[in-house]
Amino acid sequence: MLDIKFIRENPDKVKKACQEKGVKVDIDLLLKIDKKRREKLVALEGFRAEKNKASRRIALAKNKKEKEKIILEMRKFDRKEDKIREDLKVLDNEFQKLMYQIPNLPFDDVPVGKSESDNIVIRRVGKKPKFNFPAKDYLEIAENFEMIDVKRAAKVSGTRFAYLKNEAVLIEFALVNFVLDSLIKEGFVPVIPPMMLRSEMAKGTGYFDAAGIDEAYYIPKDDLFLIGTSEQSLLTMHSGEIFKEEDLPKRYIGFSACFRREAGSYGKDTKGILRVHQFDKIEMFSFASPQKSKAEHQFFLSLEEKLMKKLGIPYQVVKICTADLGFPAAEKYDIESWIQSENRYRETHSCSNCTDFQARRLNIRYRNKRGEINFVHTVNGTAFAIGRILIAIIENYQQKDGTVKVPKILRRYLGGYKKIPWLKTNDRKKN
Repeated sequence: MLDIKFIRENPDKVKKACQEKGVKVDIDLLLKIDKKRREKLVALEGFRAEKNKASRRIALAKNKKEKEKIILEMRKFDRKEDKIREDLKVLDNEFQKLMYQIPNLPFDDVPVGKSESDNIVIRRVGKKPKFNFPAKDYLEIAENFEMIDVKRAAKVSGTRFAYLKNEAVLIEFALVNFVLDSLIKEGFVPVIPPMMLRSEMAKGTGYFDAAGIDEAYYIPKDDLFLIGTSEQSLLTMHSGEIFKEEDLPKRYIGFSACFRREAGSYGKDTKGILRVHQFDKIEMFSFASPQKSKAEHQFFLSLEEKLMKKLGIPYQVVKICTADLGFPAAEKYDIESWIQSENRYRETHSCSNCTDFQARRLNIRYRNKRGEINFVHTVNGTAFAIGRILIAIIENYQQKDGTVKVPKILRRYLGGYKKIPWLKTNDRKKN
């Protein structure tokens, strides 16, 4: 959440940011409630002071009658104090509810926009493949080699689920090992996190507010949310803790299944595995000092691009506008991979700087060398969303004979095989 002191001093800036992000919240009402809260707190302090004085008077009282008179006065204070505490509890609930509705403020250089169409492409990298044959859709190729089965998954679980099979499974773990080999060298700690969050932890991430709640799967009996990304578990792991400044940045690389309802996307990308309810992803996450979070954000973006270049997938980097930024992010980039059968780029990665927005909600801080305690900043970025990057590999590496080349960087993790399929072929050694 934002600092209430900042909101008091910059109400117009906060209102503007909410408008640019398309979030409706009554800032004036928040400030009125905040003022009333502070007045009640001052009144409580006054009552405490009066009660302390009364206690001293009792100690100095000369007789029983004088003491009883003072005790009656104290009881009046108690009744008034109880009423103020009741009022304060109501105000606190209203205050917290409004505070949690306010999104993080975009950085000044974030482009202002009304929808994702206002996002800005800042660079394109890699050559699009040129085929001398009609390119096939990834799903046609994958189903032909029994790598993806959405029909049986629909029978078992409903739409927007899939079985990954055969080479697709082996490629997934090759991708995971490739990322781990690359990022452990950069100081990332590998983690397989819990895939469920207690409700107070989920609320602290900033992803389950407003429209975001419609994306989440919730288990009421246990008061648990299924995670939409391992970022959420990695972030909450350090809730209520204080880092030493010399331990920052603290970097994690998490691998998990992710669960999303895909609310509001009815009829959009329902075929295949581009937009599904369950998928695996390997995610970068960092706790950084406020002075270095922008540099950390750019570092994460550079790592995403480095992985994509090694994989040999053409892509473009997109700077996200205010309307498409997301609730907790102050700045965000997407990487979109070239999809040949659609003749366009599709989003496969995101990378966000959430400043101290999430840390304030979860009380995650650090102590600097002068002993001062401040909130950390949080940075996240996709290493690979497995399903989407599998799509990009099949689309860009397909061959005229219907096979698919294995990217060179992955062959060391796949027994040296150079093309798909290899599991059912008779000449596996010649592959």
